[in-house]
Amino acid sequence: MAVDATPGEVTEGAVPTGAVTAGAVPQGDATPDQVTMRLWRGDPAGGAFTDYVVPAVEGEVVLDVIHRIQAGPAPDLACRWNCKAGKCGSCSAEINGLPRLMCMTRMDTLPEGAPVTVAPMKTFPIIRDLVTDVSFNYEVAKTVPAFMPGPEPEGGYRMAQIDVERGQEFRKCIECFMCQDVCHVIRDHEDNKPKYAGPRFFIRFAELEMHPLDVNDRRDLASKGAGIGLCNITKCCTEVCPEHIKITDNAIIPMKERVVDARYDPVAWLGRKILRRTKKTAEEASVG
Repeated sequence: MAVDATPGEVTEGAVPTGAVTAGAVPQGDATPDQVTMRLWRGDPAGGAFTDYVVPAVEGEVVLDVIHRIQAGPAPDLACRWNCKAGKCGSCSAEINGLPRLMCMTRMDTLPEGAPVTVAPMKTFPIIRDLVTDVSFNYEVAKTVPAFMPGPEPEGGYRMAQIDVERGQEFRKCIECFMCQDVCHVIRDHEDNKPKYAGPRFFIRFAELEMHPLDVNDRRDLASKGAGIGLCNITKCCTEVCPEHIKITDNAIIPMKERVVDARYDPVAWLGRKILRRTKKTAEEASVG
């Protein structure tokens, strides 16, 4: 029997039972050379945490243990993964309540002797077990206007090295969507999803807006279409980023400043009047 619970929710003191490997001791009685994995099993209709006690193996990461459980007591356990090198972003899950990559979380860094809880990302709909439907992010990606360079000048396009490096930080994103998962604006408020792009796409907006060769103006779109104003810069997205992108400091805050400049800066307003320039509306930016 397992204890009913929602993904990401662990009931203090609850010790659910479940399948174990052949020859393993009963649940809750793991020896020092064993580890208890508390995995969420279920589907959109509901589920529960189930314990698996397996031998501890030196040097393993969480994904290694998941694979051993799949090869043994739970061959039907659903788990998404690909590269096992921290570069594809596929194996995101909530380990002991924190969004982490299973392939980059070493077992010897977790509390010794305590069960290791692995649950699917709470922000996204459950498909089965540890697999969630992250298609929300791909739909949001379609709404971000692509890079739009101006006419090529004589001698070709040129960029300063500092501009190259600024964009490279944002392009390190592996789309693990852990920043999306931990962002409380959509994690705790499902109704915000239609009007909030999330941290992953705020860095995309920032990358394009800060590109010196891009001529589109996405500031109004970032405000009205992507909902950047809903972000209250708690930096939780930055804390979980496996690529150590400074999402809040280098992307979200500068984008908020640009949005405010475009809408409220009296000097910018006067300059547009004198030069007879208008900033693009969200609708104009979205179609390039």
